[in-house]
Amino acid sequence: MNAAAIAETVRSGAASARSVVEASLSLVAASEPKVNAFTAVLAERALKRAEAVDASPRRARMKLAGVPFAVTNLFDIAGLATLAGSKIEAASPPAARDALLVRRLESEGAVLVGALNMDEYAYGFTTENTHYGATRNPHDGTRISGGSSGGSAAAVAAGQVPLTLGSDTNGSIRVPASLCGVYGLKPTYGRLPRSGSFPFVASLDHLGPFARTVADLALAYDVMQGPDPHDPACAQRDIEGTLGDLGRGAGGLRIGVLGGWFREMALPEALAAVDRVAAALGTTRLVEWPEVARARAAAFVISAGEGGALHLDDLRTRAHEFDPMTRDRFLANALVPAAWVMRAQRVRHWFARRVARSFETVDVLIAPATPCSAPPIGTEWLDIAGRRLPARASMGLLTQPVSCIGLPVVTVPLWGLNAAAPHLPIGVQVIAAPWREDLCLRVAAALEAQGVCSAPVARGV
Repeated sequence: MNAAAIAETVRSGAASARSVVEASLSLVAASEPKVNAFTAVLAERALKRAEAVDASPRRARMKLAGVPFAVTNLFDIAGLATLAGSKIEAASPPAARDALLVRRLESEGAVLVGALNMDEYAYGFTTENTHYGATRNPHDGTRISGGSSGGSAAAVAAGQVPLTLGSDTNGSIRVPASLCGVYGLKPTYGRLPRSGSFPFVASLDHLGPFARTVADLALAYDVMQGPDPHDPACAQRDIEGTLGDLGRGAGGLRIGVLGGWFREMALPEALAAVDRVAAALGTTRLVEWPEVARARAAAFVISAGEGGALHLDDLRTRAHEFDPMTRDRFLANALVPAAWVMRAQRVRHWFARRVARSFETVDVLIAPATPCSAPPIGTEWLDIAGRRLPARASMGLLTQPVSCIGLPVVTVPLWGLNAAAPHLPIGVQVIAAPWREDLCLRVAAALEAQGVCSAPVARGV
């Protein structure tokens, strides 16, 4: 059952929040040996919170009454150390209070049931975490879930919970949403507050939801909006009633397909997914952004410079405690000259201005979310555009240029497009101008209504 349906049954009294949460906890217990999405299950807290929802005089008005949800372990959860996927942070004092987005969801009746696995310090696209084990793709346990928010996408795909939160710096919501076959929203940079979350790259970090329906994405997004004086990036502007806009469809919107880099760096299943979405939306308009490869390189340099500086003290004294998947990259990052980061920021701002011009002629753009469907766990290399590329970094080939300039994106899942593995999903990015999440969600809802995109619970989990 999706989040909106759960909330309606609890609001009406047809089911109790406690019974819904108990069912979710049972599903987590039964499926975790196969998925490994959770690093902490908060059964006692969740049941107590569910009982409070049932007893609340506001229950009939709570937008997320009784809805179980979970968050990557870079979100503060009162009483737990905020791991951010690391071993080092396990020794840190427990968080004194929940992250702001967790509090906003729970204020509308949602119930936090646990913390989720991720790449260490959000630096990865696969969630092959050495400390806590790899999160496996619920549609094929031999394959990656994507990352860094792999636990978030996998938990939704496995039906453990209908709603999760994750982070996206260079693609960490969109990549796992694509590979696990769920919907994911990366909002505009500065739209949702990051207070109470462990940073990776402050100038690029976003937080956002995963769900199995577009309506659930919009519902969670509406609840989480609002200014935050503790996050200097959080804009003082909201879109009211996004959920109510979903029925307007994509009619009247000018929609384009991103070409150039976004087609050159995609394998056949990714191109087929975009072509299917374009056909469903009735568009043949091709749009090309300039210097996309350079923009992606700028995102790499900014991530390296800020990420390396953030962890410099631990790299000097505790390098052996880092995940080997991230340690060498962080060590190299610590040597990136500040001048390089400044130049990368200039490229980033130039690119943002050039991309803004494309939205003078289109409202929404579509592009592949990942260059391919989920590769097997342990894959080291991908062959793309006649080049052999490192697999872990290359899963973000098509997402980094978009988040580099903070655009809102909804990733929508499609199926049956990989001839060698038709059981695997792959995602398409639905991209709009800054602050126009409503347009992304409208197009995603139209594709869902047509049956082009869907996010079924994985079988056999």
